[in-house]
Amino acid sequence: MPKLYDKSDNRLLGQVSQADVDLLVARLEEESSHDRDYYVDNDTFLALIEAGASSTLLDALKSAIDLNGEADVRWEAD
Repeated sequence: MPKLYDKSDNRLLGQVSQADVDLLVARLEEESSHDRDYYVDNDTFLALIEAGASSTLLDALKSAIDLNGEADVRWEAD
């Protein structure tokens, strides 16, 4: 299963499904086709909820969002 990390401190946020990764790729901006990192803010988080993100993905993202309501996350294939 793919793993999601907080880019600020390389902390493992959790394992997510391939469907979760596919949702991130489909919904969030990528700088290139090889991009595996994403900026998430409160608005993005709400949009992912509306898009049907799993509770696993949402919990992982929630743990990364800082007091300013922002996070940079990345994923790695298992």
